[in-house]
Amino acid sequence: MYLQLSEARTYTRAAAQPPSKNHLLGALPEAEHQLLLRHLEPVELPLGRTLYEPGDRMGHAFFPTAGIVSLLYVMEDGAAADVAITGNEGVVGISMFMGGHSTPSRAVVHSAGHAYRLQRRVLEQEFERSDSLRHLLLRYTQALLTQMAQTVVCNRHHTVEQQLCRWLLLSFDRLSSNELHMTQELIANMLGVRREGVTEAAGRLKDAGLIQCHRGSITVLDRPRLEQRACECYAVVKRETDRLLSWKPEADSGQACSQLLS
Repeated sequence: MYLQLSEARTYTRAAAQPPSKNHLLGALPEAEHQLLLRHLEPVELPLGRTLYEPGDRMGHAFFPTAGIVSLLYVMEDGAAADVAITGNEGVVGISMFMGGHSTPSRAVVHSAGHAYRLQRRVLEQEFERSDSLRHLLLRYTQALLTQMAQTVVCNRHHTVEQQLCRWLLLSFDRLSSNELHMTQELIANMLGVRREGVTEAAGRLKDAGLIQCHRGSITVLDRPRLEQRACECYAVVKRETDRLLSWKPEADSGQACSQLLS
């Protein structure tokens, strides 16, 4: 189910973080950022909210400023597995500017936060008009595809413990604290593995003093050692994401003077 407009309006007080807290929006030249600003609508991302279902025609893109959204591939029997996560480094809804408007995946909030949403028609027009926005969105898409590809490799070749370490590290990269509110059962669903496997893996990490688990929350106690326990997949995704999103567009005074959609 999409966030409803009435829900978005009730979120005004909670939108303390400005749009610039999202990496893509914050990386835009100031003039471009200001032009886009009046079309951005603050929305809440409560835990468990589904932003879109497989096959839905998307009406908005979401630029998170806090929280995490999981992209899940859903099987015919209803089973699902996490293929990528998005936080304040990116955008949810790449199909809209890649020419699709829909996707076979599901987008679900797995760590509560907030975002700014942008109507599809505005995003499509600005993707064509603004070189800066287009390049940022395409570079983010490449980073997301890298994460998806590495997730497939990781799920095929690495242990549940290594998968859990990768998933935790990617999640904490997108959080402002070292605590994640998430049950082990939900993590198992995200990874597409048995709950017992996640429980055993989390228990080993806890016994080693790397994490602490308590009533539906996980806290990282020793991140350097957690990274050492992870497989190569985390480092590959982190390195490529940092490389691609370190690019900063130059302001184009000619474009900046043009008017955005009325």
